[in-house]
Amino acid sequence: MSAASAFGGFGGGRYSAGGLYRGPAASCGSGGGITAVSVNQSLLTPLNLEIDPSIQRVRKEEKEQIKTLNNKFASFIDKVRFLEQQNKMLETKWGLLQNQKPPRSNLNALFEAYVGTLRRQLDSLGQERLRLEAELGSMQGLVEEFKNKYEEEINHRTEKENEFVLLKKDVDEAYMNKVELESRLESLTDEINFLRQLYDEELRELQSQVSDTSVVLSMDNSRSLDLDGIIAEVKAQYEEIANRSRAEAESMYQIKYEELKTTAGKHGADLRSTRGEISELSRLVQRTQAEIEALKNQRASLEAAIAEAEERGELALKDARGKLAELEAALQKAKQDLARTLREYQELMNVKLALDIEIATYRKLLEGEESRVEAGVQNLSIHTRTASYAAGYGGGFGGGLGGGFGGFGGGFDGGMGGQGFPACPPGGIREVTINQSLLAPLNLEIDPEIQKVRTQEREELKTLNNKFASFIDKVRFLEQQNKVLETKWKLLQEQSPSTGGRSLDPYFEAYISGLRQQLDGLSSEKHQLELELKSFQDMVEEFKTKYVAGSAGVVAPPGFSFWQSSG
Repeated sequence: MSAASAFGGFGGGRYSAGGLYRGPAASCGSGGGITAVSVNQSLLTPLNLEIDPSIQRVRKEEKEQIKTLNNKFASFIDKVRFLEQQNKMLETKWGLLQNQKPPRSNLNALFEAYVGTLRRQLDSLGQERLRLEAELGSMQGLVEEFKNKYEEEINHRTEKENEFVLLKKDVDEAYMNKVELESRLESLTDEINFLRQLYDEELRELQSQVSDTSVVLSMDNSRSLDLDGIIAEVKAQYEEIANRSRAEAESMYQIKYEELKTTAGKHGADLRSTRGEISELSRLVQRTQAEIEALKNQRASLEAAIAEAEERGELALKDARGKLAELEAALQKAKQDLARTLREYQELMNVKLALDIEIATYRKLLEGEESRVEAGVQNLSIHTRTASYAAGYGGGFGGGLGGGFGGFGGGFDGGMGGQGFPACPPGGIREVTINQSLLAPLNLEIDPEIQKVRTQEREELKTLNNKFASFIDKVRFLEQQNKVLETKWKLLQEQSPSTGGRSLDPYFEAYISGLRQQLDGLSSEKHQLELELKSFQDMVEEFKTKYVAGSAGVVAPPGFSFWQSSG
C-alpha cells in the first residue's frame, strides 16, 4: 500500500484537499543535464503515530464498568417494575379487605367455650346456693326448735327454782320450829328436873319436920297431901306434853322430810331428764359445729370460686380488649404502612422518572465518549526530519495524509500547504530545498476545554453512581416493605376478626356487665349467708354459755344431802 493510501484523508479537517506541503520551487538545471537530488533518509522512515496504552486500558475499564452499571440498572429497573406489580396487587387485596366483610374466625368458638364454662360454674354455684339455702333453712328451724326448747327448759327450771326456794323456806321454818321445840323440850326437862329436886328437898324437909313434930303431937293424917301422886301426875302431864310435842315435831319433820324427799325425787328425775336433754343438745351443738365448719369450708370454696371466676372474667376481658387493641393497632399500622408505601412508591416513581432522564443524559454522554474515543488521539506526536526528495514523493504524501486523518484536523487553524512544486522546465531537475522550520515536530495537544468537560463528566458519573447507590438502597427498602406487607396480609388472612371493632365492644361489654351483675348477686348472697352464719354462731355460743352455766347444778341448803345423792 502506498503512503497516499495509508494516510489519505489527513486534510479532511481544516487542511484543504491539496494539503500536501510544497516547498519552494527548485530550479532545473541547464537544458542538457540532470542535477543530482539528495534525499534525507530519516524523512523516509514511517511516522510514529501511537496512542498511550494506559489511556486505552483506563477507557476499557470505564467501558466495562459502564456495561456492568447498565446491567445492574436494568436489573433494578426490573425489580422496580416487579415492586410496582406487588404494590398494585397489595392495593387490590387491601381494597378487597376494605370492601368485603372479613371471614369469621375462631374467636367466637373460644368465647362460647369460655362462656359455657362460666355458665356451668354459675349453674353449679346456683345449685350449691340452693343447697346451702335449704341447709340454712333446716338449721334455722333446728335453731328455733332448740331455742324454744331451751326457753321452755329455762322457764321450767325457773319454776322449779322458785318451788325449791319456797320449799327451802318451809324446810327452814320447820327446822327452826324443830330447834325451838328441842330447846323448849330441854328447858322443860331442866325445869322438871329442877322441880323434882325442889319437891324432893321439900319432901325431905317435910319428912324431917314431920319426924320432928311426931314426937310432940300426933297429927291427923286424914287430910295429908299425896305429894308423890301429885308429883307423879305433874310429871306424867309434862311427860305427856313433851311426848306429844315430840311426836308432833317428829310427825311434822317426817311429813316435811317426806314432802322434801318426794320433791327431791321429782326434781332428780327432772334433772336427769334435763341432763339427758342437755347431753342431746350438746351432741346437736357438736353436730351443728361440724356443719358450721363444713359451711365455712363451703363458703371458703365458694369465695375462692367466685374470686377465680372474677379473675378469669377480668383476664378474659383484658385478653379480649388486648386482642381487640392489637387488631385495631395492626389494622391502623397496616393502613399507615400502606399509605407510607404508596408515598414511597410515588417518590420512587418520581425518582424513576428523574433516573430515566439522567440515564438518557448518561447514554448520550457515553455515546459522545465512545465517538471521541474512536476518533480522538491523546498525546499524539508527529516527528518529521529534514529531507530533500523528488517532486513525485510530495504528491503521494499529500494524498495519504488527506485520507488517513480526515477527522483529526478540527483543532488546527490554517492549512499546511506551502508554495508547492512548480513545473520543472524541460531539460533537467533542479535541486529542492525544504524549509527546516516546517519540518519541526508537530505539537498535537488536547484542548483544555476538553479536559474540563471530561472532568465534569467524571463528576457527573460519580454523582450518578451515588444516586444509583441510593436508588439501590431504596429498592431494597421497598423489598423489605413488600415482605412486611405480605406477612401482614398473611396474618390478616389467618387471624382476621369475626366482626368489626365497633361491633365487638358492645358485645363484650354487655357480656361482661352480665357476668359482673351475676358476681355482684353472688357476692351479696355470700355476704347475707355470712351474716346469717355469724348470727347462728353467736346464738350457738350463747346457748353453749347458758348450757355451761346451767350444768353447774343447784346447791342444797345445809342439813340436806338428798340433792347430791339424787345427782
